[in-house]
Amino acid sequence: MSNENLKNFSFPPETAKFLSELDSLELAWLSGFCWAKAKNQSGSLNANLPQANETSINTVIEPLSVTILSASQTGNAKSVASKLAERLKAEGVQAKLVSAKDYKAKTIADERHLFLVTSTQGEGEPPEEGVVLFKLLNGKKAPNLNNLEFAVLGLGDSSYPKFCQAGKDFDQRFAELGGKRLLDRVDADLDFTPTAEQWIEQVVSLLKQKNSQAQPSVQIAETVNSASESTSIYTKENPFEAPLLTNQKITARQAEKDVRHIELDLTGSGLHYTAGDALGVWFENDPALVAEIVSTLHLNPDENVEVAGKTLSLSQALQKHFELTQNTPAFVKQYAELSGSRKLSSLIKDNEKFTAYVQNTPLVAVLNDYPTKKLTALQFISLLRPLAPRLYSISSSQAEVGEEVHLSVGVIRFEHNGKLRSGAASSFLADRAEEQGSVRVFVEKNENFRLPNDPSKPIIMIGSGTGIAPFRAFVQQRAAEEAEGKNWLIFGNQRFTQDFLYQTEWQQFAKDGFLHQYDFAWSRDQEQKVYVQHKILEQAELVWQWIQQGAYLYVCGDASRMAKDVENALLEVIATQGKLSSEDAEEFLNELREQKRYQRDVY
Repeated sequence: MSNENLKNFSFPPETAKFLSELDSLELAWLSGFCWAKAKNQSGSLNANLPQANETSINTVIEPLSVTILSASQTGNAKSVASKLAERLKAEGVQAKLVSAKDYKAKTIADERHLFLVTSTQGEGEPPEEGVVLFKLLNGKKAPNLNNLEFAVLGLGDSSYPKFCQAGKDFDQRFAELGGKRLLDRVDADLDFTPTAEQWIEQVVSLLKQKNSQAQPSVQIAETVNSASESTSIYTKENPFEAPLLTNQKITARQAEKDVRHIELDLTGSGLHYTAGDALGVWFENDPALVAEIVSTLHLNPDENVEVAGKTLSLSQALQKHFELTQNTPAFVKQYAELSGSRKLSSLIKDNEKFTAYVQNTPLVAVLNDYPTKKLTALQFISLLRPLAPRLYSISSSQAEVGEEVHLSVGVIRFEHNGKLRSGAASSFLADRAEEQGSVRVFVEKNENFRLPNDPSKPIIMIGSGTGIAPFRAFVQQRAAEEAEGKNWLIFGNQRFTQDFLYQTEWQQFAKDGFLHQYDFAWSRDQEQKVYVQHKILEQAELVWQWIQQGAYLYVCGDASRMAKDVENALLEVIATQGKLSSEDAEEFLNELREQKRYQRDVY
C-alpha cells in the first residue's frame, strides 16, 4: 500500500464493527497477531481469542521494561535498588536489577528506562563499581542517549563538601548526552531510608502510570537479576556483640601515627566473611565530649528526650544515638539560625570561608566559637544526624583465624584550638572499648575487592598506612590455600623503624614462599619523600611484565591523594612500557577494571 493510499485507508464497516466489540485485552492479542503476520510468521485468525474474564495473556507486544542499576560502595545503594525492584514486581512492571560491577557499560545506549542508585566515595567520585560507566559517559566515546529516560537517587554524607557528587554527575551527564529525566535527582544523607522510600514510591507511581498507558490490560512478569546472599541473623540493624580479644598498638611509641591491631571473637554469630570484606562497627561517643557539649550549651544532662520511641536522658541520647564528631554545612547553617549568631550568619554568606570553616572545625568547636544559651535540648538534637557505624577493611582471613576477625585501625587524633580531639569510632576502639568487653559488629560484603578465582594468577597489592589491612587478609588466604600465584606487596608509611605494620608477618610470608616480591616506601626516612607511586615507576618494567602475565592489581588507602597518584603511575607504566598513547593507556586500564583485574578499596 502506498503512502498516499495509507492516508485514505479505512476499515470496511463489518471490520470496524468487529473491532469495536473487542475489549482491550482482545485488541492487545490482535495487535500481536497482526505484528506476527507482518513479519511473515505463522498465525491464524481461527486461534481462540482470550475471554474477557481472563486475568493474563501471552502476547508478542513488548511491555514496558526498566533497568535498575546500583553503584554501591558499602551495600546501601544496592539495598535501595533491590527494594525498588521488589516494589515494581508487586506492581507488575518488568524490571532488571543489575549491579554496576556486572553491567556492560557500552549497553547504556540500548537502555530506554534507567533508574540509577549510586553512592559517592572519596572526593565526590563514583563508587569503584561505577567507575567504568562514569569514564565511558565522560570520554570521547560517550554514547548518544536520546532514547533514554532516567532518574537518579544519590546516597552520600553531608559532612563532605561534595555531597552526593557522583549522583549529581551521573544525572547531569545523562541529560547532556540526550537523556530525559523522568524525575528530578534526589540526594539522600546518611539517614537515607526515609528519602529513599519516598523516591521509590515516586518511581513506582510514575511507572504504574506509564505501564497503564502503554499496556492497560497486559499483566507483565518481572525478572530481577540479583545474586541471593546467605545471611546471618546479625546485620547492620541487628549487630553481634563480639567480645574484644586484643587491642594492641602496632606502631612505635614515638611514632606520629597510632595504629591498633584489633581482634574480635565471632564465635556463635554465624557471621562469615571473605578476604576483601569490611567490618561494620557500632560505637558510643566519648562521655567527655558529651559533657563538654552539654556544658557549652548550658543544658541539663539529665533532661529527658525522646529518641526512636525511647525516653532517654540528654547525655545518654548524645552518647549513643547522634553524630557528634562530623561537622556538616547543614548543621552550621541551622545552628546559626537557632542561635541567632550574627557573626556566624555573616561567615556563612562567604561561601569560600564557610566551606573551609566546616571542613576544618569540629562540631563541638562551632559551639565554642559561637556560644549561645538559646537552644533547648530538643532543638539541639534536631540539628544532629543519627549515629552511623564505621566500616573497617578486615585484615584477616577466616581460613587462618577461624571464628575471629581482625582490624587494623588508625586512631584519629588531632589538636584544634589547643584542645586534643579524636575520631569517634577509632578512639572508641582504642581507648574506651575494654578487652573482654564487647563491640557491636556486622559484616559488610565488598564484592568489588576480591582475589582472583584462579589461584594461579599473580597479584600486585599497593597500599599505604592502614591500607595494608586487606592485603594481610589476601596473603593469609593465599597461604592457607597454598595458591600458586605470585604475590607482590608495595607498601608505604612514614618510617621503617616506627610504622612497618605487621613486619614480622611479612618476613615470615616471604620465608614461606608466599611473598615473592616486595617494595617499601618510607616517606620520612630521607630528605626527599618517597611514596608507593614512586616504587611503581621504579619497577615499571617488572610491573608491566606481571600485567602481561595476567596479574591482578589492587589498591587500598586514601582516595584523595594516594589512589590518584597510584593510578597516574600505573597509566605512565602502561603508556611507556606498552608503547601506548595516553588515551590508549587509559582505555587499557579501563579494560583491566572491567575484567576485575584492577580493583580499589579507597576511602
